Amino acid sequence: MKKAIVAMSGGVDSSVAAQITKELGYECSGATMKLFCGDAERKSGAEQNIKDAESVATKLGMPFYVFDFEEDFKTDVIDRFINAYETGNTPNPCIVCNKYLKFGKFLDKALEIGADVVVTGHYARIEKVGDKYLLKKAADITKDQSYVLYQMTQHELSHTLFPLGEMTKKEARKLAEKYGFVTAQKHDSQDICFIPDGDYAKFIEEYLNKTYKHGKFVDRSGKVLGEHKGIIRYTIGQRKGLGLSLPAPMYVFEKDMDKNEVILCSNEELFSKELDVDEVNWIFWDDVPKTFRAMAKIRYNQKEEPATITLTENNSVHIVFDEPQRAIAKGQAAVFYDGDTVIGGGTIR
Repeated sequence: MKKAIVAMSGGVDSSVAAQITKELGYECSGATMKLFCGDAERKSGAEQNIKDAESVATKLGMPFYVFDFEEDFKTDVIDRFINAYETGNTPNPCIVCNKYLKFGKFLDKALEIGADVVVTGHYARIEKVGDKYLLKKAADITKDQSYVLYQMTQHELSHTLFPLGEMTKKEARKLAEKYGFVTAQKHDSQDICFIPDGDYAKFIEEYLNKTYKHGKFVDRSGKVLGEHKGIIRYTIGQRKGLGLSLPAPMYVFEKDMDKNEVILCSNEELFSKELDVDEVNWIFWDDVPKTFRAMAKIRYNQKEEPATITLTENNSVHIVFDEPQRAIAKGQAAVFYDGDTVIGGGTIR
């Protein structure tokens, strides 16, 4: 009998993934990653998630582990997250966590203790074609998480199960209720698990015990428009929260970290067709075409758009979209699709 370690977050999705994996005939154990706890409120929430995960594992008769990756999470996720904002980028910590923790440290630990596969509650699908594994969108496109999984490798895909890939969220909740899991009615987790209130600037300042200096809002010609309250508080394309009274709406175009200036522009000036992408991961291609057509997306909550993608040097690509895209942000991911299959992706430069 094959052995599976289920990554249990204490939420409804991983609980249902555990039940389905047992029904598939795997010998299952559950494991929760102990990550960054932070202040008392976050620590309490993290401890409750571990209790909920253990409750489901016990109900299913599964051994349960807690993998302590707190220091790894600080180094690999939080430090990278903060560094991105301090260098003018807009990070996606879920992508980084998947790469270094879930399908890095967690997978390594699972294989080390004898598991054949790890199981997560991600909404995505894995399909084997010949000797290659494909990463595909979820059947429930409204919950699809393939975008944040684009860095997965053949090795990782070959040792991973996504049991929810063919299900809808509604179906998953119904199953959780059917089996009486304590997680059945839990709310979905926040986009950034370690910042439940969404105030990332406050989190960074408290984490570093540091206050970011005020500076100037300027337009693209350099004209001063007002004072900003710390450069990390602003993201590309932002309009709300600028605190300015201007004759026409203006948006964040760029951040000059050296000058501590936030550059504003009109909405029309936010659109661009071209971008460069570094550190590209190709999921199944060994020989990448010099130029190819694909659908691409530059943020999680966006529909893919047709584009021409050209290889450049050092595993980078240049992308030209057919139609201009709004607010392309450095540090976010560009992910390429062929239909519902993820070709690969990288970090926007």
